[in-house]
Formats: sequence, C-alpha cells, structure tokens
Amino acid sequence: MKKKRFSFIVWAGLIMILAACGNDKAQPVAINEATDTCETCNMAVIDNQHATQIILENGKSMVFDDLGCMYEWITKHENEKIDAEFVRDYHDKEWILVDDATYVYNQSLKTPMAYHVISFKDKATAEDFAAKNEGSEIMTAKNLADHDWKSNHDKEDHSHTHDENDGHSHSH
Repeated sequence: MKKKRFSFIVWAGLIMILAACGNDKAQPVAINEATDTCETCNMAVIDNQHATQIILENGKSMVFDDLGCMYEWITKHENEKIDAEFVRDYHDKEWILVDDATYVYNQSLKTPMAYHVISFKDKATAEDFAAKNEGSEIMTAKNLADHDWKSNHDKEDHSHTHDENDGHSHSH
C-alpha cells in the first residue's frame, strides 16, 4: 500500500513538472548594445530604462529604444502574433510585462525618441514620480494602447545624453 502511494506521488510530481515546462512564459533577452537596433527607427538600443522588447510567438525577440517605437511597430504589424511585451522599470531597469507596469507621460520627460513615456514596476512609485513632476499623467497598459503616439523628435536636440541617470550618450 505504501509503495503504491509513493509511486502515485512521484508520478503526480513528474506530471506537474512536465506541465510547468510546457507553460513556460516568454522571457526577455539581454540587450546587446554592439548590435541591437530599434525595429522602428533603426537607432542603437542602449541597455537602459527606456529599452523595450517584444517576443513573437515564433520566439523571435525584437528590441526598441523607446516605448513609443514599440507601439508604432505594434500598430503597423497588427497581424503579428505577439507572445509577450516587456518594458523596464525607470529606476532599476528590471524587465516588466507591459500589462503589469504603470506609466507616466510628461512632455518634459526626455526619452530616446521623444515620446515622453516612462515605465515603473509599481504604481506607488509612478504616482510619487508624477506628483514630483508637474504636468505628469499616470497611464496603464490600456491607456498606452489608446494613446496618440506622437514623437517630438524633430523638435528636440538629441545630441546630448538622454537621461542623466543612464550614463550613456545616445545620439540621434
């Protein structure tokens, strides 16, 4: 009797492990600054808090230098089968699923292609940032899908570092 119960537990455990393996979620890949370019604007993608990423159902990973570039791509490729979309936390660069992040839009925010939207892994941090920066608007992933993605790239001087926190010069 004990042997049968042990066998059942082992088999149940194996089935659960195999089922978990079959349900692997798409994972973001590391940014390679030497070779990665934005799928939309073809600029170099810097490994910073503005980088975003899409994983297609076929496993292909695509990176973008600005959240707005990612949404421009999504709009133009609405028939593509997307497995996962990732953004990064503005403070610690941790990858976050688009639907799990909270966003801040502010015309004075400097982003690589001047779409002026940044992402945060938790809502409280986004709200705190918005409260300290006049003119900020809190957004969700649903708001992003409905957002009028307009770049002010042509109106800004992009010869300087885009964000004093990232330590990289990103010339456009």
